[in-house]
Amino acid sequence: MVGVQDPIVTSACAGVAQTLGGKAWKCVRGAFIHLIAFALPPRCPGCGAIVADDHLFCLGCWGTLDMLGGPACAVCAEPLGAMAHYEARCGACLAEPPPFTTARAAVAYGPIARALALKLKYRRRTGLAVTMARLMRRRVGAIDDMLVMPVPLHRRRLWGRGFNQSALIARALVRTSGGSVAVDALVRRKATPVLRGLGPTGRARAVAGAFAIAPGWADRLKGRRILLIDDVYTTGATVSGCARLLKRAGAGEIHVLCWARVVRNGDEER
Repeated sequence: MVGVQDPIVTSACAGVAQTLGGKAWKCVRGAFIHLIAFALPPRCPGCGAIVADDHLFCLGCWGTLDMLGGPACAVCAEPLGAMAHYEARCGACLAEPPPFTTARAAVAYGPIARALALKLKYRRRTGLAVTMARLMRRRVGAIDDMLVMPVPLHRRRLWGRGFNQSALIARALVRTSGGSVAVDALVRRKATPVLRGLGPTGRARAVAGAFAIAPGWADRLKGRRILLIDDVYTTGATVSGCARLLKRAGAGEIHVLCWARVVRNGDEER
């Protein structure tokens, strides 16, 4: 997806503005933006088809996205039957209540949701963080008083990738919705294996001791409402590991917000 709000285009505009000066830049800005829009039109984040504006999906990709928000578990938002009460909880949350207050995701994990997550992480399409944040925003209420905190990456993965995708989403969310972003409040002390396919005991063992509160943050977390950001919710083990640590540090409510989550249909995932 490339358009007038793409980071490359934004950087180019900033360079031209610095060269021309303020008054001259204002005179040519409109024409320049129209030229860029003509040469690099906005494209669908999913398939790359030309669309009307940045961060919009084409009709086909939009219809494929499985938007979440129907009857679901009041805690983890696992979809439930159509007649479920709004305070109903799924079997997993009843058997073992999670350490977070709620968890929400914008879409179910599927082909388009997966494509966006992979493009952001591995193809450096950082503008997609804004696309994700726009759809994630509808799943939470007011966040003005919340500390918005991304799930941290291990330093080796951060060095290799160059950015934390959850931090990009957190910043995009705060820019449009308020709140305070804290990208360095949590640190990942050890790399963790892929958790998918592990049982509950294996998942808990894998994330045990993986996270820590960064120096200088312990006292600043006491009583704060936290919005924990991650890109994909698969087993919930990663965000649960972070939430337990934050609770021990004295944080108040801890809400989890993700771009996509794996949804089970009986014994199958969809």
